[in-house]
Amino acid sequence: MTRWRLRLYGEVEAPATLTWDEVGKLPRTALTADMHCVTTWSRLDNNWVGVAFKELVALVRPRGNAMYVIAHCDADYTTSLPIDVLADDDVLIAYHHDGAALTPDHGGPLRLVVPKRYAWKSAKWLEGLEWVQHDRLGFWERNGYNNAADPWKEERYW
Repeated sequence: MTRWRLRLYGEVEAPATLTWDEVGKLPRTALTADMHCVTTWSRLDNNWVGVAFKELVALVRPRGNAMYVIAHCDADYTTSLPIDVLADDDVLIAYHHDGAALTPDHGGPLRLVVPKRYAWKSAKWLEGLEWVQHDRLGFWERNGYNNAADPWKEERYW
């Protein structure tokens, strides 16, 4: 983990690049939440540990014109979410799942967890978060998935 970094940038007052050790020193949050897949299965009561997204907001201080966040991940994968969705208390960047370090199969070392959206919005292999003024469609959204991704409205595909 000596080379891994999380870059926080874009329309922010205090851009930052965090090492793994620095992420681990941020206040820790535990969360139990369900995950819903676009293919109609759900996994209930996932236990996540990580950093509340609100902690990152406090760290970088987004500018007033930042309306979206683009999650940048390994292999150039991206997805976007509106700021108001990420403001929920149950959004975090997770490094533990069900009592163990997050494995690469489940998005480790770090993944975004957004329980109120379909699982592809909980981006795996997180490497950066970019605050932007205008939305940019990510990989799945450019390939037919609904950008809102609200499972209670069944917003699966365009």
